[in-house]
Amino acid sequence: MAIKLVAIDTDGTLLNSDGQILASTKAAITKALNQGVKVVLCSGRPIAGLKPYMTELGISGPEQYAVTLNGAITRNADDKIITKDLVSNELYRKMTAFALAHKLPFNVVDEDSHIITANHNIDYVVYLQAYENTAPLYVRTPDEFPDSFSVAKGCFVGESELLDRYQDSISAEFGKELYVIRSDPHFIELLNPKVNKGNGLKELCATLKINASEVMALGDERNDIPMFNFAGTGVCMGNGSQQAKDQADYITSSNDDDGISQAFTKFIF
Repeated sequence: MAIKLVAIDTDGTLLNSDGQILASTKAAITKALNQGVKVVLCSGRPIAGLKPYMTELGISGPEQYAVTLNGAITRNADDKIITKDLVSNELYRKMTAFALAHKLPFNVVDEDSHIITANHNIDYVVYLQAYENTAPLYVRTPDEFPDSFSVAKGCFVGESELLDRYQDSISAEFGKELYVIRSDPHFIELLNPKVNKGNGLKELCATLKINASEVMALGDERNDIPMFNFAGTGVCMGNGSQQAKDQADYITSSNDDDGISQAFTKFIF
């Protein structure tokens, strides 16, 4: 069955090791868009961190989409929210208290791409997160927001060795109430339990009346596996983790070696 929608992870997939989009990737995406294929950035980033790439690729207008924050919020390219599944204020408070008690760098991202931390000594990874996503960064405690304030996700961040030490205890503390995923060595993300990239993609495809068999998903990390499991064709980048490769239908070249264009040529053109 012909591919009607392509879901593409951002970091490590769409972007090469220098954080740029390869010319071959731009050419393949432009060709697909011109053929009527929807190209959906499906990322852990908020919409503010995806907009520059969407503009660069010509992904625009009310009939093109982005699955953001690992599936917590799906928007069209005109910024209209299509679906959202947020984390309650109660759990926002609980995550913040855990982070402060264990002296762990932590922040939340709200539905407007704001990055909020209660840590006055801000870890450089949080600054980098805000910079990469062109997102405003605020130092605020949960008490500075109304009780109705919900967040899109929580993020424990920092050096990989620090997160390695706390990953099991974070999962034990929050795993029954939230979806906990190690999205890369420097991030442990916590989301609404129904949220993952695969479910975000599934919700979008239901809205668009596109079957899973008509979807190709490209990614490189563990948080891309639910996307592979939903899509009829799951493609892992050559630079991807072994866990992601094990769950993919096909392994393409790396993000530095025309991996996306090779996958488009094999499965679409």
